[in-house]
Amino acid sequence: MNEPISDSKYFDGQFVYAKVNPGQKLIIRRYYKRIYYCRAVDGSEKEYAFFEKEISPDS
Repeated sequence: MNEPISDSKYFDGQFVYAKVNPGQKLIIRRYYKRIYYCRAVDGSEKEYAFFEKEISPDS
């Protein structure tokens, strides 16, 4: 897997959960300008954008 960028806590490909919906498992697709772009692990094409404080590594 990729190493975290110097100012990011999570890295591409890591599984996380949104604090507003902890039941939905997400995978980080990209980190750009302090925003994490994620997709649901269930295969949905919908993309979500979160700041670091809005996600957590476990549910």
